[in-house]
Order: sequence, then structure tokens, then C-alpha cells
Amino acid sequence: MFLRTDHGHDQAGGTATVSFGRAIVPPSQLTPLEKLRAGIASTDWAPDLGARIGSKDWWRGAATCAALIAATCLLSPGFDRTITGDVAAPLAGDQWEEAHAQSIAPLAWGADTGRRMAAGDLVAPLTQTPERPIIGLTATYGSGDDFTRLLQRAGVSSVDASRAAGLVSQAVALEQLRPGTRMDITLGRRPNRTVARPLEHLAFRARFDLNLSLAREGDRLAMTRHAIAIDNTPLRIQGLAGASLYRSARAAGAPAKAVEAYIKAIASRVSIGAVSPSDSFDFVLQQARAATGEVQLGQLMFAGLDQGRKKTQLVKWDDGTWYDAHGQTQRQGFMGMPVSGRITSSFGLRVHPLLRYARMHKGLDIGAPWGAPIYAAIGGVVQMAGRNRGYGNFVKLSHGGGISSGYGHMSRILVRPGQRVSRGQQIGMVGSTGMSTGPHLHWEVWKNGVAVNPRSFSFASVAVLSGEKLRAFKARVAMLMAVKPGQH
Repeated sequence: MFLRTDHGHDQAGGTATVSFGRAIVPPSQLTPLEKLRAGIASTDWAPDLGARIGSKDWWRGAATCAALIAATCLLSPGFDRTITGDVAAPLAGDQWEEAHAQSIAPLAWGADTGRRMAAGDLVAPLTQTPERPIIGLTATYGSGDDFTRLLQRAGVSSVDASRAAGLVSQAVALEQLRPGTRMDITLGRRPNRTVARPLEHLAFRARFDLNLSLAREGDRLAMTRHAIAIDNTPLRIQGLAGASLYRSARAAGAPAKAVEAYIKAIASRVSIGAVSPSDSFDFVLQQARAATGEVQLGQLMFAGLDQGRKKTQLVKWDDGTWYDAHGQTQRQGFMGMPVSGRITSSFGLRVHPLLRYARMHKGLDIGAPWGAPIYAAIGGVVQMAGRNRGYGNFVKLSHGGGISSGYGHMSRILVRPGQRVSRGQQIGMVGSTGMSTGPHLHWEVWKNGVAVNPRSFSFASVAVLSGEKLRAFKARVAMLMAVKPGQH
């Protein structure tokens, strides 16, 4: 068997294998001219003069460069003579007029270079810059601002400013204009520069339900009122309390002030610490929706809490008092919680979390987020407000009759000694000052100097609506209960 690797090796019988293929043809001899052409084509006549300086290739490149320069000098007409080129035929007739119009305007506007044509002899210089016939501007009413001074700052004459103020005061009290009100002003032409411009037009939103506009009619100003339709249907918000009643209500769309008012109202009847995640809250807020799309939310009108077997429904009456759905109000002293949170340590004997030994815990620890508002559990006078050893930032209130209460570990104190506070008034913020392991409120109550359990204390008084007030109250309750959640 013949193998490819057997080429060139001795075979039996003293013979060798012979390779099969095309026969080798010897190259033909080149002529001298062809050799010259091949040599010229293979030679680099323009090598890099920055490399291999002084070599054979470098000298060849230098010679090529010198030959090109010499040929250019020999073939040029001379450095002092210009090369004659073709000249375009001159334009005439309509072509010249069209080219002239198209060339003057761009030059006058600066063209692409930004250079403008200089004034010719026919240009008459102006003695002063001409004024605009009318000026439109916007002014904003600031806090503590004056309507008349605002117009004068905008350039309105004192006479027109006084007239405008007099007209506007017929529709709305000037001191009731809200800061930030935007006013669109149009000033007209004036006879000379020494006088103020006349007021041609003024438009602004005077109230949530009213737009005002002033326009010049001859020598006087006329005012037009544009009423804005308002829908006063209340807004109802419902949801589950979840892990945090405050955060859940805020996530449902309730404003922060409304949530705080809700918690204070509910805390007068229910311990906020006893609210479970499955309990549901119910808000009804005052709401005004303008036809132009703006929305204003007002005060809390209804506060409800559904705890399964127990339902709390409170309605705010005209005197600011919260009544239940039957028209009764119950004022309780220390049953309400001073902060929205959960009780982390009760009243009684316990092992101190820092000192690590058993000692009497003379109050309640209520866990709450840092900065949460702390309210007075009942009205009184601030007896102390400041730093107090392990209590940290501490406030003590005296309520009379030998009753006093204390609030410790605050991050911020909002009252001062001697100040009288009412029930539900904010006196500080939750913190972790003093001997504390985290943000919470330490709340103590004393009777005749002896610490008592705050949750065992209550002052209750009941008031009941009757007659015409009770009928009006029940009508309001029915109206509030008829509001659908999320209705707009």
C-alpha cells in the first residue's frame, strides 16, 4: 500500500517513488526595459523623511522632494505675476435686480458673519429709542404687600392704581388677597417719558371662586366679575390601618393636618395603641373643586374607625366639638394617648433595658417614629420644660387638683414654662434623649405627687345635643354618610 509519507524513502528493489504533478516551467528572461520598469515600480520614491535619516532610502526621498520643488519653480510664471482665470459674464436686467435684492437683505441682517452694513447717507439717526405702544407684564402679590404699591411698582400711574384699588375693594377686601396671587397687567402708550403709563388691562384671581378683570373704557376703568363654579362635595377616604395608622392614611391621600386631627379625635374615644392592622379608618374632608380644575381641601368633618365589633363615628359640630353619631360628646382626660404609637413598656415593675436590674417603671413607654407630634393629654400649665437627667428633654404639665403629667425623651420641646396649653395642643416631638434605647415617649401621671397608671385615669363629662341642633346634626350625619369614597 502506498502512503503519502513514503515519498523520498527507499522502496524495495532499490527504486524510489516519483512525485506526479505539473512540470516546472523555467521563467522567461525579462528585457532590459521591463527590468527598468519593474525596478521603478518597486522603488519607494517618497519615503518618510522623518525616519532612518541618512540612509539610502532617505537620500532618495530628499532628492525626489528637491526635484519636485525645482520643477515647480521652473514651470511657474513667476511669483510676482497672477494667473489669469475665467471671469463670469456681468448680470443685466432682471437677473441683476434679483441678485441685488437677495444680496442686500442678508448683509443688512448680518448674514452668516454677524457683520452688519454701515448706515448710509440716507439713514437719519434717532435722538432716542422709540417706546413700545403697549407693555404686557406679570406681577405677584407678596406677603404683607399693598395692592396700590404693587401696581405702582409695575409702572402704573398713582391715579390709575388708586382707581383700580377702589374698584377691586368693591368685590373683595384687599387685605384678604392671598400671597402668591398672579396679576396680568397691560400698560398703554404714554404721551411722553416723564409720566407713567396708563393701565389698559388688569386680570387676576381674587378668590377661589372669583376672577376679576379691569379694562380701560375711554378715560375710566371698568371692572368685570367672572364667577367660577365651585363643587363643595366632601371627599371621603377609607382604608386599612396597617402597621402604622398615620402612614396608611397619608398613603391613601389624606393631608398630614387632617390625619393629625383624625388621630386626636379618635384618641379621645379609643386607645391608638389598641388599633390593629385589620381595623379600617374613615375620613370625610371639606373639599372645594373649581370648574377651572383647582382643588382645595379643608378641615376634617368626620372621623370613623371600624374595629369589627366596635365602631367609632365622630362628627365635628359648628362649635368645634366632636360628637358621636347620636349627638353625644364625651370628654375624657387621660384615656386618650398623647402620641400615635404602640405601648412598648407598661406601668409597673420591670427590668430596666439599660441598667439591667428590676425597678419600678412609673409610666408608659409609647413607641413612635422620630419627630412624631406629642400632644397634651389634658389642658394645664407648663411647670417645667427642659433637660431633666435620664428623662432627656422633658415637659411637665400641672392640671390642678393635685394632678400633673410628664413627657420625656423628646427630640424637641415646643412650649415654655408658665405657658398654658389646651388639651390636644402639640407640646413637643418624639425623640430618644436621656436614658433611651430608641425613639419613644415616656409618659407619667402623678396624683398628689405619687405616680399612677395613666391608663387607669379618666375624667369624663357628657354633653348631648337636643332640639333643633340635634335635628340639624342628624341631617349632617346623613349627608356625610351618603358621600361615596373617593367621590369627586
